[in-house]
Amino acid sequence: MIPDLWYTKSPLDRVSQRRRDDIWLHGLRKAEQTRIVPVWRSRSLVHVEDERALLPTLAEAGDLLDEGRFPSLLGVVDGVAYFAVDLSHIEDPYAHPYIGEQGAFEDLRSVGPNLARTEGAILAHARGLMHWHAKHGFCGVCGSPTEITHAGHQRTCTNTSCGAQHFPRTDPAVIMLVVKDDMCLLGRTHNFRPRMYSTLAGFVEPGESLEEAVAREVFEEVGVRVGDVRYLGSQPWPFPSSLMLGFHAVAETTELTLDPEEIEDARWLTRAEVENIEDLGMQMPRADSIAYRLIRTWLDG
Repeated sequence: MIPDLWYTKSPLDRVSQRRRDDIWLHGLRKAEQTRIVPVWRSRSLVHVEDERALLPTLAEAGDLLDEGRFPSLLGVVDGVAYFAVDLSHIEDPYAHPYIGEQGAFEDLRSVGPNLARTEGAILAHARGLMHWHAKHGFCGVCGSPTEITHAGHQRTCTNTSCGAQHFPRTDPAVIMLVVKDDMCLLGRTHNFRPRMYSTLAGFVEPGESLEEAVAREVFEEVGVRVGDVRYLGSQPWPFPSSLMLGFHAVAETTELTLDPEEIEDARWLTRAEVENIEDLGMQMPRADSIAYRLIRTWLDG
């Protein structure tokens, strides 16, 4: 198993049993020590100088909780509540004195590896939840507007004849390092940054087990058949709304037949070649990704 993946190990108690307690929630929204986790156009607020998340208290910037969209309780730790809010409707968030003086909105994928693991997990939680709210303002059953309920973890259709309940969506995706003897298979898609090679991945389809999804995706993308499939760990990946389920898969064939719409290039590499991948003009995936950890776990035996 892979320990301590980025964006996991959140310190927050999600207090799901208290999300309907309006009196308790109202108290949290007035407590000066309550912290705000702002998201602006899918970017997270970090300190402009230090490598840390910027999470103002209500005493410091309480108006953000009132002005922000989709206020949602992420959880509580040591008696302090954390609320995510979306500020995307504000054209210039830096006009706010607190943000303008100390903060910068950055892509979490860029700053995540430099943050404390607990802070990265909180920012990932907020980013994923705010994305879901932004995409589900209307009922998928009848088309009527939905409203936030259960402290931001549910949206309910406002059409009383419908009343459908909608919950945050996470898309399961398998991500796998295919191995054969002393080789592993790395590839790149058209949207990767230059020179980066990574593991194969794809979304799970309805009526499909995770192991079946691994085998299907590998064969579809590179034409390789796999046998033994071993689960190693999972990672929330709110870019925008995935849960990455990581595997090692043993190849039964090695000939490559690439799907040109999915894969730009794929190569079998030895351990020595992967350890010195820069010498080949290639780069590893981001250090905060489960793809990197799947490769590193294999290299370490």
